[in-house]
Amino acid sequence: MRSLNMVEEKRYDIVIVGGGPGGLCAGLYCARARRKVVCLEKYLPGGQIAITGEVEDYPGFEHIQGAELAMKFAEHAKKFGLEIRMEEVAEVYVDGEDRVARCESGNVYRAGAIILSTGGSPVKMNVPGEQEYSGKGVSYCAICDGSFFKDQVIAVVGGGDAAVEEGTFLTKFASKVYIIHRRDQLRAQKIIQQRAFDNPKIEFIWDTVVESINGDGNRVTDLTLKNVKTDKKSTLKAGAVFPYLGFRPNSDITREELKKDQEGHIITDSRMETSIKGIFACGDVRSQLVRQVTNAVGDGTTAAVAAEKYLEELEYRRKTT
Repeated sequence: MRSLNMVEEKRYDIVIVGGGPGGLCAGLYCARARRKVVCLEKYLPGGQIAITGEVEDYPGFEHIQGAELAMKFAEHAKKFGLEIRMEEVAEVYVDGEDRVARCESGNVYRAGAIILSTGGSPVKMNVPGEQEYSGKGVSYCAICDGSFFKDQVIAVVGGGDAAVEEGTFLTKFASKVYIIHRRDQLRAQKIIQQRAFDNPKIEFIWDTVVESINGDGNRVTDLTLKNVKTDKKSTLKAGAVFPYLGFRPNSDITREELKKDQEGHIITDSRMETSIKGIFACGDVRSQLVRQVTNAVGDGTTAAVAAEKYLEELEYRRKTT
């Protein structure tokens, strides 16, 4: 009888690493193409959207909970034959014509093509209340959640392009936007800064950090701030806080070096193919302008079709040589 701890080596046509919206959409298209395909996801299918509160910017759904939308993605893909396995991938590498995913469990998945949908995560402030009020006033996506805070005071934390641009965007909904920055000048591009300085709804709080995010148990009510030069503490009444301290793509997964941008996002061509043939990327891990669910599913569609064409070419070469 085989030991329950024995590692497996399995073969598929396509392996998808990461079960976010991009990965699940890629899985759906690969399975519809009658390919043997598996999606390896270390947590729950859906990625970041599975832990998102309400979603109102995905076409066809005026209001839907993130967890429910993630479940619909997964169930739809599985109906076409996508296999989803709870596995954390340790590394992806090339072995001849095989593209291989080795998991922390020791299991090995071989395929003709791999699609990376490993996403990434925003840099956290790591202050009291941040995790507790995530989805209850703490958000890392202005486009996703800004409209939930109409006519409220909103705080944005950071001083780079993203913080200032998203702070300006949030003035479409907020009665007031405070941009809190630990220094006395911004890192954002000058033209982006000027737009914010010219916006009457924006006020800057300089030389200041957030010490804690406070609420009533259901939602954010205020922030405790500290001036880094004077150590003076203060309270800022706000209904929401949007930290923009950076985004870390989960792109250091391949044994071979992939071509990346300055922030570490994987660079792809229009087919979503990376600098390594037969390895594709989609969603937040890929270098692109915005990070939205709609982007991810579009990427996933393209990656799946391109991976299928890559396999067809590979199979044709094998037959003719």
